[in-house]
Amino acid sequence: MARPSRNLDRALLAAGRALLPEVGCAGLTIRQVAEAAGVNIGMFHYHFKTREAFLRAVMQSAYEEMFTTFSFEVAHPVDASVTEHLRVGFRVIGRFLRDNRRLIGRIMADAISGDPVAREFLRDNAPRHISLLSGLIAEGQKRGELREMPVPQALAFCAGAFGSPIVLGGAIADSGQLPRAASQMLAAAIFSEAAIEQRIDLALTALGAPSGAPRKTVKPKTRKKKVSP
Repeated sequence: MARPSRNLDRALLAAGRALLPEVGCAGLTIRQVAEAAGVNIGMFHYHFKTREAFLRAVMQSAYEEMFTTFSFEVAHPVDASVTEHLRVGFRVIGRFLRDNRRLIGRIMADAISGDPVAREFLRDNAPRHISLLSGLIAEGQKRGELREMPVPQALAFCAGAFGSPIVLGGAIADSGQLPRAASQMLAAAIFSEAAIEQRIDLALTALGAPSGAPRKTVKPKTRKKKVSP
């Protein structure tokens, strides 16, 4: 017997990603998803078994798309500038937040409200990109490219500088509470490539080592020779 087409699970995931920002984890039903995807409920259970497993798959698929690109772009620099690796990494995150702002906002709101699937998703995934960024910032400080400060402080500043405006500004722009012209103006000021790039520039300028600070030379690590007994 032929296996059901993989296109069906992709259609279900796409439907879930479109519906989740509207109804949240608690409000999403299997029937809603199946109807939106044009798939019968039996195929939903075949691919995902349970509603909770499906919710995890929707969140994870969105995150993995970003993290695959992000982890490649911020791979530990050897001769390249740490600052430039950070720039590219921030750009990947900024675009991900912009393009998925309603989904991310809903997941965060559901996690705050105590939804176990949303909390589990954030617990398991947030440390992954934060860890890579932390290592890169620490390396930049070691090389003298970035100013000395606690790494969590640097991360918090960056989140506030270019991440929060997208999530919070997006919530305001998408709320329907502003006149259309004002909403469009806000969106252009926050979501455009130029706006994201400008905030990254500001963040990197603030994180950069003070003018005149000496750059440090990082020597490659050498393996210690084993001494024969």
